[in-house]
Amino acid sequence: LFVSFVRFLMFVSFVRFSCSFRYANSAPVKKGGVAATAGWHTILGFGSLLSEASAMGSFPSLTNFRLGKLRGWKRVFSHPAAIFFERKIARLNTMEIASLSIEPCKDSEFYVSLFEIPSSEIPAFYDREEEFQIQPLPVRELLTGNTVTALACTRGSDRLFIERWGEERFNKKYREIGIDTIWNVKGPIYPCRVYLRHCVLAVQKQGKDVLDDFLDNTFLYDRKTTVRQHLASGSDILAEKPPPSLSNRYNG
Repeated sequence: LFVSFVRFLMFVSFVRFSCSFRYANSAPVKKGGVAATAGWHTILGFGSLLSEASAMGSFPSLTNFRLGKLRGWKRVFSHPAAIFFERKIARLNTMEIASLSIEPCKDSEFYVSLFEIPSSEIPAFYDREEEFQIQPLPVRELLTGNTVTALACTRGSDRLFIERWGEERFNKKYREIGIDTIWNVKGPIYPCRVYLRHCVLAVQKQGKDVLDDFLDNTFLYDRKTTVRQHLASGSDILAEKPPPSLSNRYNG
C-alpha cells in the first residue's frame, strides 16, 4: 500500500511538471541569467516589437525590455496577413500585403528584442499571431551575453493553421478575400506599406546599428532583395501614413 501511495505521488508530480512545461511552449524565463518568477514567459520581437512603446501596445504588462541577437534565422516579408485586410491597410492590387516572419537560415544573425509577459497574456498572443508557428528559440542577450529561451513567431504552414483554427476560419480570413494560401504564395508579394513604415519607425528608436541591421538584414519574398533596396525603389513608403483610427497603433 505504501509503495502504491508513493507511485501515486510521483505520477501527480510528473503530470504537474508536464502540464507546466507544455503550456504555451514556454521555457524557463530568465532575467539577467536568473530564473524569473513562475508564470512569466519571454517573448522575442524582430520587427515592430523592437520598439518598447510598440511592444507595450500589444503586451501592456511586459517587463524587462532589452536587446538580443538571434542566430540561425532569417527575417522575410513573404506571407499575407489577414489583419491588414481587416484594418484596410492591405493593397491587393499591388500585392503590398505581406507581413514579417522568420525562417531557418544557418548563417544569419540579427538584432531582436526580448521581454517578459505574464502567462495571462499568452492566449491572446497566440490568437493575435494566428498564422505563425510559435516556438521557443535560444537567444543571446546583448548586455549580459547569457542565452535565454524565448517564444518567437516563426514561419508556419496552411496545414498547421487549419489544424489549429479550422477550415471555416481559414476560408473566412483568406479565401473569401481572394487568397488561397498564407505560406505558399507564388510570385511577387511585397510588404504592407503601413506596416513596413511602422517597423522602420520602431527600429529607429534603437539607434543606427539596429536600424541598419533591419534595413540590410531583412528580405522580401525572393530572399535576396533587402528592405533598404525596396525602400530605395522610389515608392515613398515612409510617407505612407496610417488611417487616423490606426495612427497610434502603426506609428513605431
